[in-house]
Amino acid sequence: MRMSLLVPAPLDALSGGYGYDRAILDGLRATGHDAHAVELAGRHPIADTTAYAAASAAFDAVPTDTVPVIDGLGLPAFRDRADMLAARYTVGLIHHPTVQETGFSEADRDTLREAERSLLPRLARVIATSSFTAERLVADFGVEGQRISVVTPGTADAPRSPGSGGPHCAVLSVGALIPRKGHDLLLRALARLFDLDWRLTIVGSEQRDPAYAKSLHALVESLVIGQQVTFIGEADAATLESLWQGTDVFALATHWEGYGMAIAEALKRGIPVAVTTGGAAGNLVTPLSGVACTPGDEATLSKSLRRMIFDTDLRHAMADAAWTEGQSLPDWPTQAGKFAEALGT
Repeated sequence: MRMSLLVPAPLDALSGGYGYDRAILDGLRATGHDAHAVELAGRHPIADTTAYAAASAAFDAVPTDTVPVIDGLGLPAFRDRADMLAARYTVGLIHHPTVQETGFSEADRDTLREAERSLLPRLARVIATSSFTAERLVADFGVEGQRISVVTPGTADAPRSPGSGGPHCAVLSVGALIPRKGHDLLLRALARLFDLDWRLTIVGSEQRDPAYAKSLHALVESLVIGQQVTFIGEADAATLESLWQGTDVFALATHWEGYGMAIAEALKRGIPVAVTTGGAAGNLVTPLSGVACTPGDEATLSKSLRRMIFDTDLRHAMADAAWTEGQSLPDWPTQAGKFAEALGT
């Protein structure tokens, strides 16, 4: 099989969605498929006519014997080109509908919604990264259920985290500094725990939304928790693994996740989690391995974190459950095989 994955540049961006794309490409190549990426100009192309023209040109350059797969992040660049996509066997890879991303103006959000509603039903196949996303594609975007395949992310083998081993509770959050990830909510929830000894490390790019990233730094100062919060920015694999190994609790106050790859990574290492039920974010978590609160519910998230930080016996029991649950998560070679099957060629 030959496949071209059209994805907004850069493919090496440190995010869950791009990590999925890279792992699937690697897995397909490892099993003899001719799979490569075509990097499109710009991220979240909406009104950028240059990106629009470049996307169409990139699609036209895909050989006729190659299946074009468009990452949903770049799909809006093909608005008004539904006929072009429908004229050949085109597949969409949807981590979550782009319109669910926060930080857009209402006008841009309307443009995104219209583009996705016109394009998604015209694709030959759609691959969703969670059952939750698949359900939304049917209900909100008119995609026929029989044309959707669900291929969840895999997880790589990883050693169990021993935790910080220190007097304080080390909390880790992984996600770009964008409004959707809810880092502001997490900061406020932890700031309520002024009587507990905790440290928060946030790993994620500050370049996706510099204004929001700046507001988070200002929030830390206004909450007077600067001595307890560290922003790492983007981290390479070795640095991130070192952080995982010293983590006691993983926390993410996201408003929406198509799957929640960082949550899966935490469970894989036996780290209990405190997350929200935004999108599919809470689907991986059981009451034994962590807590899942309603998105935006700062008070409940704070209370849940209090229990996990204060009660070390509870936290250790949750860590045992997280480790057990994490070992049942699928690996990347298995998911790459399912992806190849889902292409339906």
